[in-house]
Amino acid sequence: MTLRITVGESSLIGPRERNEDYLTFVTPTDSQLGTKGILLAVADGVGGNVGGREASEMTVRTISADYYATPDTWDTHKSLDKVLTAANRWVLAQAATNRDMAGMATTLSVLVLKGRRYYIAHVGDTRIYRLRNQSLEQLTIDHVWDRPDMRHVLKRAVGLDTQLVVDFSEGLIEPNDVFAIMSDGVWERLGDQSIHHAMMIYESPNLICEYLTKTAIENGGQDNATVIVVRIDEIGQDSLTELMSDAKNLKVPQKLKPGDSLDDFKILAILHESRASIIYKVSNQNGQVFVLKTLQPILSNDDESCQALMNEEWLTKRVVSQYVPQVFPLSIDKRKHLYYVMTWHEGATLQQRINVGHHFTVNETVKIAIDLMRGLSILHRLNIVHRDIKPANVHIGSDQRLRILDLGVALNSTTSTPSSMQNPGTPSFMSPELFEGNSANISTDVFAAGVTLYYMLTRKYPYGEIEPFQTPRFSEPVPPTRYRPEIPSWLENILLKAVAREEAKRFETADEMLVALEHAELKPITLEYTPLIARARLHRWQWIAIFSLILNFLLIYLLVIS
Repeated sequence: MTLRITVGESSLIGPRERNEDYLTFVTPTDSQLGTKGILLAVADGVGGNVGGREASEMTVRTISADYYATPDTWDTHKSLDKVLTAANRWVLAQAATNRDMAGMATTLSVLVLKGRRYYIAHVGDTRIYRLRNQSLEQLTIDHVWDRPDMRHVLKRAVGLDTQLVVDFSEGLIEPNDVFAIMSDGVWERLGDQSIHHAMMIYESPNLICEYLTKTAIENGGQDNATVIVVRIDEIGQDSLTELMSDAKNLKVPQKLKPGDSLDDFKILAILHESRASIIYKVSNQNGQVFVLKTLQPILSNDDESCQALMNEEWLTKRVVSQYVPQVFPLSIDKRKHLYYVMTWHEGATLQQRINVGHHFTVNETVKIAIDLMRGLSILHRLNIVHRDIKPANVHIGSDQRLRILDLGVALNSTTSTPSSMQNPGTPSFMSPELFEGNSANISTDVFAAGVTLYYMLTRKYPYGEIEPFQTPRFSEPVPPTRYRPEIPSWLENILLKAVAREEAKRFETADEMLVALEHAELKPITLEYTPLIARARLHRWQWIAIFSLILNFLLIYLLVIS
């Protein structure tokens, strides 16, 4: 089901010499309609000379273009926040370098309609209203001073301050909802009662807009009058929901053996088999080799597992990078079974190399570590937390390129996470806070990467092996030089920092660890020394009491013997 709307717009100059308002609405193609939605915006520029119009137009143009260029894996508010921050910097830069633009700024109200929800980003005194079931509601707050003589003075606007503070909100949409975005030249002159009256008597969004702007000017309005009105004709579903709906018609295939066929693919070999999934090496009719991932037949009626597989396909498809295998484009109508297909790369995982006794040198480990951090950095910038970094999920191809495998349990705000998949990582690679019920984040990925590198070098774990369902107690990590004395101190410090028990003592990001690895011997890091008091987990006053007690016993002893 696709989101369908009807839009109207109107913008009148009024008695002003120039129209400093600017409006836009963007209805993208089907491929972006589900992932990004429909964007509508109204801006009201302020400033002398040409600055007001320049600020409003360029802000709206920038946002409407850049919003659709942000990754699909970012949630809507994060995407809007990023592009609004960039627009604010641009307006400030123009005002600083061009005397004619001094003081330029603009209000802005953005409405994004996507699937079954609306999203709002708002700053200034433009307004967004919603008419639902004959009731009118103002969805935004005016950022102006409360004093009567300063009610036109903005507290917040794009270009007003280096730190742009934006109001974000969201909610569900319903059929026949009517949203109106308007500048203060309309709402201030007409008031809520007249706005409500116009949105009730006219069914056409165009007629509503023309009535509101024309009436505002006729009633003595001294400002530009701008309105966009959008009516929801039919609510939609987000792209993932549509994908899940389509996937319900696909059946999990029976277990296959080399020589069998699945749709247009021929099974060449079984690469990996776990409790939940099977990975095959396959070829298509052109002889191209791919990797096909599907579920175990026993899970054919498990909705959560089916959803997780489609989540993984959707997420992996949006990571366009040399550090992740690429999903082969295959529409639902091309499949009769539930699976997805990825590019095939000759090589082996780190775990496979470990299993055959491969000895990782320091230089080799550092190269792998640098590539792993680059790959993790890309995932994190896309708002993806892997949650299961380990040697079995890091692949080194025959082309010597590192690739991160298996986004099946990855965490992303745009995809739902089955309830059975809370912190599903491999225990020995999980950070202490995960065992306390905290959610996975960038730091837990860095921890798992540190354990992976530690294990490559030593075949040991920094805190010992942790069995499933075990509740471990974490002390201090064992220095890797205990097992490999030739490991240089700068590399040991990097590994110990990555796997630090306390999250605050680890690298904050994969990029920070990457910089430490790249500078290595030139700028070695030093570990923060933990005082005895902290290691013993006693407060300072407790230590003072202990020493005082010892001193008292000593004095008593001296008195007795004297």
